[in-house]
Amino acid sequence: MLYTRKGDTGTTKTFGCNQRISKSSAVAEALGALDETNSFVGLVRAKCSDKNFQFSINNFQFKDILLNVQQNLFIIQAELAGAEGKTITEEKVKEVEMIVDTAEKEMPPIKSFFIPGATELGAMFDVARTVARRAERRVTAVIDSGDRKIGVHSQAYLNRLSSLLYALARLSNHKSGINEVPPSYK
Repeated sequence: MLYTRKGDTGTTKTFGCNQRISKSSAVAEALGALDETNSFVGLVRAKCSDKNFQFSINNFQFKDILLNVQQNLFIIQAELAGAEGKTITEEKVKEVEMIVDTAEKEMPPIKSFFIPGATELGAMFDVARTVARRAERRVTAVIDSGDRKIGVHSQAYLNRLSSLLYALARLSNHKSGINEVPPSYK
């Protein structure tokens, strides 16, 4: 059954929690922001399956990188929800850093911001990046409040995720032969 009616009064339950919490709580908001990020990354991954956008970096297809991101977002959601033994490892953070470092080597140096929308795929990566940043802020607010804790590597992963999505946006535009437009500030 896809519905339980248990949340009809505006509450929900998470792992390791014997009581229901408000759907408007900071924890529920952070979990929702992570879910939104995962869903949007899934949309970008679906676009990367299109034959015109099957880009790769260091022999990793963009779509495979994004599937890995989605798996890791589920780990962070479970950890934030209170699941025992679920956390991001240092190796996963280093893997993201390696991909970002490799992307930087494959394209011209980034010396300014760029206006999103040079390509559809690049714009989708940029939206995913901004959604990921919002999720990071929501998770940080929960941690700062003392309501929940997550591992140091899970926090680092969330911080690196927006860098990864930014790098993939820039690289996808570069691989498409598109020159991105920096803001004029005029």
